[in-house]
Amino acid sequence: MSFDEEWAAARTTAAAKVSTRLNGAPGPAGAGGDLELNQDHIGAVGTEAHKLHSRLQTDGKHAATATAEAAGALAKEGFASGAALTQLNSRWEGQVKTLVAACAQISNGLNYSLSSHAKEEQQLYAEFTTSKLDEYLK
Repeated sequence: MSFDEEWAAARTTAAAKVSTRLNGAPGPAGAGGDLELNQDHIGAVGTEAHKLHSRLQTDGKHAATATAEAAGALAKEGFASGAALTQLNSRWEGQVKTLVAACAQISNGLNYSLSSHAKEEQQLYAEFTTSKLDEYLK
């Protein structure tokens, strides 16, 4: 068996051991219950999380100035809704900040997972190569 064949078999065995079976969760038609993600899928999710993060930082604050002006004008005229609108705007800003932070955490976590996995893959490859070389030298 060549090194490439042995490496492919080792990867397949490792993937089988690591895969997670979803308990009772229905999958797409014809699919088993195994959770399968590849680096392209993880990268795509991370990219979308980053895009959402960027858009929320700008679009989530789009109406902040107009809302603050409207709240001030209403309060100046003696309407209680001015204070309520100020409170609403404050709550909205807090929720946007929470979503921005969550998107950043998702994006960063997935990027870390991808780079960590790549480093582990390189380390395993180096270890297998070294073990094969040791066999040939003995």
